[in-house]
Amino acid sequence: MSIQTRRERERAERERLIVTAARELAETEGWDAVTTRRLAAEIEYSQPVLYSHFKGKDAIMAAVVVQGFTELAERLRAARTAASGPSAALAAVGAAYAEFGERRPALYDAMFTHPVDLPFATPEAPAALWDALGELHRTIEPLAEGDDPGILMETFWSGLHGLVTLMRSGRLPREGHDRRLSLLIGHFTPLS
Repeated sequence: MSIQTRRERERAERERLIVTAARELAETEGWDAVTTRRLAAEIEYSQPVLYSHFKGKDAIMAAVVVQGFTELAERLRAARTAASGPSAALAAVGAAYAEFGERRPALYDAMFTHPVDLPFATPEAPAALWDALGELHRTIEPLAEGDDPGILMETFWSGLHGLVTLMRSGRLPREGHDRRLSLLIGHFTPLS
């Protein structure tokens, strides 16, 4: 192995370490606790080492967001492809999305509520963002029945996001979450 290859591998490993530490700290203490000083202490590197990888907290959060969209796309794809038909796929994807938002609150907030320096809904958006939304699109498209599948997907996604966000913030009680999710999904599936 060449010295250059080893250095590239070590650099990539440090970046993974920084992103992982940021995610873990955000999940346990919130995004306000994620500072470059705190991350440097957590990973036992100096702040200049952190800055050699990322311009600051916003860039670290953007890396976390891309990683989160990669994970979300994988979960949605697994739910969609394991289902036995379009309606079942919509129910499975809706449940997978809601579970992701509930189980990973800080990651979900970084992805969907905190401002991050990433382009959304443009050709310049990272592939991971397009992959996750593509899974939602592939799920809803067979159910569009003459509606614009993109607009229908955005409407479904908005409903999912609203349910997850309102339930997580305590504005909707947790005990009715599964029923609300079923109602939302039912309104996007054709009557049999």
